[in-house]
Amino acid sequence: MAIIAVVGNKGGTGKTTLSVNIAAGLSKQSSIAMIDADPQGSALQWRAIAGSNVNFPVYAPTFSLREQAKNYAATSDYVLIDCPPSVHAPQTLAVLEFADLALIPVQPSPIDLWATVHIEKAINEAREVNPALKALLVINQLEARTTLSKLVREVLSEIALPVADTAIRRRAVYRNSALEGKCVFNFGKRGAEAAAELDSLIREVI
Repeated sequence: MAIIAVVGNKGGTGKTTLSVNIAAGLSKQSSIAMIDADPQGSALQWRAIAGSNVNFPVYAPTFSLREQAKNYAATSDYVLIDCPPSVHAPQTLAVLEFADLALIPVQPSPIDLWATVHIEKAINEAREVNPALKALLVINQLEARTTLSKLVREVLSEIALPVADTAIRRRAVYRNSALEGKCVFNFGKRGAEAAAELDSLIREVI
């Protein structure tokens, strides 16, 4: 059993898209419960149109996220929580106090990199209550040919949080999957490269 929080400190990092695709990848070999704790409710909207494209539930948050997550964890291999796009949101702060792992998607942009400093501080503060909390930065929406994308690992090395070896590239299939209520694993050859990088990231996570 593991409770995984997907955490960001600004909108537009691809947090929810990454969340649902990680959940879909995990569900190929494990039982998954997902909680959409982001007030925007995008994961819930996605699940409503996904139908049989995916085989795991997405739940709305209850008053006590800790109790809800622990209940799902009793019957699932993994509980994945899509948190609000702010480390100052009460839902995010609550989840970090009991999660096993915080996955933090970071786009290779100056604003995203600056926002990551606040996440590092929030992780350190949460560890005062939850000392076993692990954290992993995930480079997301990477455009390999840009100068900043080439430098992003060097920049992130100044933050005292580990960075996943696997980077998630900017691909049209991620946007298309969200629009169609699918995950990249539903797209066959069109989604093969995206599916491969997600499987690689999941191996790092578990």
